[in-house]
Amino acid sequence: MSIKRLLRTFKVQNYWQRQGLIKYIFVFLFLGFAFRIVSVNQLDAGKVSLQEKGVKQTINKLTETARRGDILDRNGEVLASSLILKKVNLDPTKVQLEYIPKLATALNMSNKKLSKILAKKRKIGSRYLIIKKNLMLTDPIISNIVKLQKEKIKDRTKVCRIKKKKDKVELLDRALSFLKVKEIKITYSNIKSCQKEKIDGLVLQEDTYRSYPKGASLAPLLGRTHRDSGIETEFNHVLAGQDGKKQLKYNQNSRGSYFIPEIISTLKHGQDIKLTIDSKIQYHAYTALEKSVKKHAADSGSAIILAANGEVLAMANYPADDPNDRSVYNAENYRNRVLSDKVEPGSTMKPFTMVLALDQNKITATADELIDVSKSIGHIKSDTKARRHGNAITIKKILEKSHNLGTVNVSERLDKEDMYSTWSKLGFGRPLGLIPGIETSGSLRHFDSWGLADKRTLSFGHGPMETNLAQLARAYLVFANKGSIPPLKLLKEANTIEDTVQVFNPKSVDKIAQLLDSVASNKGSGYRAQIKGYHVAGKTGTAEMVVNGAYSKKGAKRTFFTGFVPVQNPQYIMAIRLDYPKKCYTSWNPNIRNKCEGSNSAAMVFKEAMSNILTNDKSIKFIASK
Repeated sequence: MSIKRLLRTFKVQNYWQRQGLIKYIFVFLFLGFAFRIVSVNQLDAGKVSLQEKGVKQTINKLTETARRGDILDRNGEVLASSLILKKVNLDPTKVQLEYIPKLATALNMSNKKLSKILAKKRKIGSRYLIIKKNLMLTDPIISNIVKLQKEKIKDRTKVCRIKKKKDKVELLDRALSFLKVKEIKITYSNIKSCQKEKIDGLVLQEDTYRSYPKGASLAPLLGRTHRDSGIETEFNHVLAGQDGKKQLKYNQNSRGSYFIPEIISTLKHGQDIKLTIDSKIQYHAYTALEKSVKKHAADSGSAIILAANGEVLAMANYPADDPNDRSVYNAENYRNRVLSDKVEPGSTMKPFTMVLALDQNKITATADELIDVSKSIGHIKSDTKARRHGNAITIKKILEKSHNLGTVNVSERLDKEDMYSTWSKLGFGRPLGLIPGIETSGSLRHFDSWGLADKRTLSFGHGPMETNLAQLARAYLVFANKGSIPPLKLLKEANTIEDTVQVFNPKSVDKIAQLLDSVASNKGSGYRAQIKGYHVAGKTGTAEMVVNGAYSKKGAKRTFFTGFVPVQNPQYIMAIRLDYPKKCYTSWNPNIRNKCEGSNSAAMVFKEAMSNILTNDKSIKFIASK
């Protein structure tokens, strides 16, 4: 039957036949829908029924973020902490255009700027935009956003949308289309609909910000999270904790709850770490170092201060960046030179040569004992400079004037095996274990490989050895511990693995300590380390820098000073190193240039830092005159 004839049939007066046909059509549709409902319920999607798949889609995973532990100094002062902050996250594809003015006001931004940012993000389909971050909980922006999100209906903005509405199709035409008798072309009409809505695509989220209250002074020691080597990285497993993860599963058989929480991992907040660092002492060390590096136009500087028991009270490096400023990053300014650089320590090693010789009765170190410096020994020449204090000088004078030939003369009386054994006991060539990820162990070649020149140069801090500054400072602990040397400690509540080692006889170290007192006097090379009212002992050092495997031809040097105070029962041991200071001046006239040595650069850092530290330490007695 043709379509034209069929339509003509519907136009006749057979009303009941037409009504019956329509009833049959609706019964047919109903049966089809019923069948579909049953089949969908039992339909398999692969090996999983759609019903099971639907249940799986109701599973919701929740993550609770662990709070990172704080880093504290020995007195409980916060050195690093995670602040609870807020951030504003926008979905540019959802934020209504009509709400941009209100949103801009809430964010304290210009309407034009916000519109431009959102338009750019919408163009690329971005659904994630952190428009504000690191907001303190008291920031007005937070209260503005909360107020905007909770607007009452009467205050909400009217949002207009253009919706496409399908044009109405007559019932008869739909029936004919279903029977594939007639093809119907679906058409749409655009309808503008305006109504008051809440702002969409605006979320206020919790954020964390790692804050470093002491700024640059501790940056190379602490490092930063997820970037630098330091305490943050080395002890991340302790500080980070473990995020808690839960899975909410739909359970239609449960009573009282449709979702049953299942714990995947338990939330464990990070642990706090307490360092042996004293933030006040650290500040004095850092500021003195910064001042000296700038004054002497040095490339860099580093310093470490120890307590008598081996606890690290300060570990400073300059230059250093403020870790709170995320816009600036220079890897060199986060390098902990105290631990990571191995260097030749120069004349700061001479006291140990003297203590060993005294221990073995090779010298007496008395005022009437004279050491011959009139003859050259190997490559160490006896020239006018070497003999300017006489052809024979005392051990005290050798230390005061940092006399190389006099020191070598003493070392000639020692066996190389004994020197190697003693330097090993002092900790040279072995790691300290403070921050293993960045620490160099230095080097100390075995005595079997030494020539005569090696043993001689070792006696004044060169030759077959290199050390980091922390190892050098630790060696000086023998003067505070009656000849023994304890392990260093950086974590306050951690147990040290190494035992205290007895290196020298207590009487020997005490005698050499008294001689080192004269080094920090008007007669000694460390005269600029003197602190009025206190007895200071120490030793200067100067060493040519090694560049590309050879000593610098441009005169680049490192200057050192390692000292302790007071001389009797020392409480503070400090080691300083300056890299290539270029501007040094005489003590009697600050405008007269002089060549840079440990005496007129590194020794000055000791005085600057220790003067401030001792002023605040009432346990150390001030002496009216020295």
